[in-house]
This record gives sequence, C-alpha cells and structure tokens, in this order.
Amino acid sequence: MTATILKNVRPMGGPATDLFIVQGRFAKERPERAESIDGEGRIIIPGLIEAHTHLDKSLLGYPWYRNEVGPRLIDRIDNERQVKTDLTLDPQRQSERHAILAISHGTTHIRSHIDIDTEHGLAAVEGVMETREKLAGMIDIELVAFPQSGMMRRPGTLALMAAALSLGVEIVGGLDPCGIERDPKGHLDAIFDLAEKHGKPIDIHLHERDAMGGFSMEEIITRTKALGMQGKVTISHAFCLGAPDRAYVADLQAQLAECRIHIITTAPAFAPVPAVMELSRLNILTGAGSDGIRDTWGPYGNADMLERACLLGQRNNFRRDDELELALHVCTHGGADIMEIGQYGLTPGCQADCVLVEGETLAEAVAVHARRKLVLKGGKVVARDGVCVIAAP
Repeated sequence: MTATILKNVRPMGGPATDLFIVQGRFAKERPERAESIDGEGRIIIPGLIEAHTHLDKSLLGYPWYRNEVGPRLIDRIDNERQVKTDLTLDPQRQSERHAILAISHGTTHIRSHIDIDTEHGLAAVEGVMETREKLAGMIDIELVAFPQSGMMRRPGTLALMAAALSLGVEIVGGLDPCGIERDPKGHLDAIFDLAEKHGKPIDIHLHERDAMGGFSMEEIITRTKALGMQGKVTISHAFCLGAPDRAYVADLQAQLAECRIHIITTAPAFAPVPAVMELSRLNILTGAGSDGIRDTWGPYGNADMLERACLLGQRNNFRRDDELELALHVCTHGGADIMEIGQYGLTPGCQADCVLVEGETLAEAVAVHARRKLVLKGGKVVARDGVCVIAAP
C-alpha cells in the first residue's frame, strides 16, 4: 500500500491540518506507515484545470517566431497551417513540451483542441494521443476534434473529424459558423450530427461578436434543445456575451442557463468577454483556459492556470477577496465540472490531485501566483518548486 501524509497544510486557505493519501486518493484515516511531506503551512488546492488550450501547435523550444500576420482571423488560420508544414512541426514533441510546462505550474487535467484539416489529416491527433499515453499518471488529457481551417469550406474535413472520433477523441469541436464557415446551418448541423452519431459532447469556438455571435449562439441553443443535449454543449470564448447591449446578453444567458450550456473563457485583453459573475449567478458552469501558448497566433502564454485566474480577475474587474476566490473556482472546480472529472477535490475519496500555493489567503495566492512548491497527481509528486520531475524533450 502506498500512503502519504501531507502535514501542516491549509485546505482552500482554511486552518492548518494534515491530509492523508492512500492508494492515490485522499483518505479519512491516518495510515500507519506513510511518507510524510511537510507543507509548512501553505495553502493546498485541487489540481488546476486547463479547460481550453491547443497542445498540438505550440512553438515552445523553437527559435523566436517573427509574427507579421493578420489582422483577420482567417489570415492567422491559413498562415498557421503553412508554418506547420514549413517547420515540419511534430505535434507529439510540441504537445509534450506544453503539457510538461503545465504540470510544472500545477495543472492536473487538460482539455486540448486538436487541429484537423485536409493538409495534415490526423497527424496532430495521433501525436497528442502519443503524448497522452507517455504522460499517463502525470496529467490527464482530453481531446477535442477541432476543424480550425473550417469544414464546409474545406471538403473532406468532415470525414476526418468522424475518423478522429472513431480513434478515441472525446469531444466534437466547431468554429465560427458565420465568420469562418459562411454557412451556419451547414456547419452546426454537421457538428451536432457528429455528436449524435458518436455519442459525444460538443465544444465550439465562438469568436463572433455582438449580433452575429448572438445569432450563432441561438442556433446552438436551438439544436441543443432539439437533440436533448442539455449539459453536453460548451461554447468557448463566447465574445458575444461581452456585447454592450446587456439586455440582449441577459436574454442569451437565460437561454444558456435553461439549456445547461457551459462557457469557457480565456479572458483575453483584446476582445469583449463573458461576465463571469453574471454567469455564476445563473449557475452556468464556467471554466477557463490559456488558449494557445507561444504559437503562430501570438507570443504570449506560459500554461499557468493560477496566473490565468489572476488575468480572469483583472479582466472582470474582480477586487474583493470573494471575487478572486470565484476566479480560482473557475480555474479549478468550474473546469472540472464541465469536463465531468469524477472524485475531484480535497475530501476523502477524491483523487489526490493537488497543489501547494503561496499566500495567506486564496485571494493572495491568485494575485501573487508565485511558483508552486509542490504538485501531486494521484498522490505522487510530479513537480517541485515550479519544475516538473521529468524534463521536456
């Protein structure tokens, strides 16, 4: 039997106590024989949840990429597809580099959108699946089949999406039915049909803003109701929920709440974003993610979901301690609920996925987001002092 005692830790910023881990799970009773780890009074939180990123496309480890692309979204999409070819980008190596960086910061679960297109086929899916197997026991990775270049505008992509789902990809992805596809009915019918045939949930990128985004969102809501997919649909980004017409947004949010459609935000500085407090008050499950990390789209990102909680707080003008606690909740329990991660948390019976963070309170831990002292996955140490126990390739 493997057992560990985490001594002198403060669960979610509460009083100091000891936590017991037996066979990879938190336990009620103190084990007789166990390794002891002194938390030195630090706060312990559940593993951070990266609910929206792109493991297959990071340029981590490459020389600096000079970015002169844009401003249109489609320009970035087409450029990225070409750069992958020019650099002979290896999705296995890049996804491993990215995932190891995430582990070092305390992430224990990732939902990653994986590009599928007619130029690269299923290479990215196969590469990230290899990384998932290689890092099993250190981090859990869930995959979304993502038609980044579009489906309706690129014949043959739909068949590749179906093939990816048959390989074991867990979620059907989608992208801007109007802005990129120019065929909202065709695109949404296609992804909902894939979800119905394969018994999979949906997570669709929706960058469209204002009325266009609202139209696409209402079409997603309509199909969710018609197919009985309540609780199985997620909208990522959802920039239209940051529109200035708050009465219109309130109506959209009421419909999302009724259909139990989830929202994942990356809290970017460049776009209107969903109001996290409003979503919370409506009990709309909300998660967060880093989006792309050091890729052809932009130079930013470090896969740190505690820092993302800080950015989420800043973007939502969170200043009170309880508001910063909500930002952390979005980056932990919010993402875990959307991803339907079982036995998540710090109570007995939960998987012992946890992180020691610095600060007197949860709010300070978010605001400072200092280097993580210790990260455990299934009760095993996977990172110390901000460094993963294995090196990136």
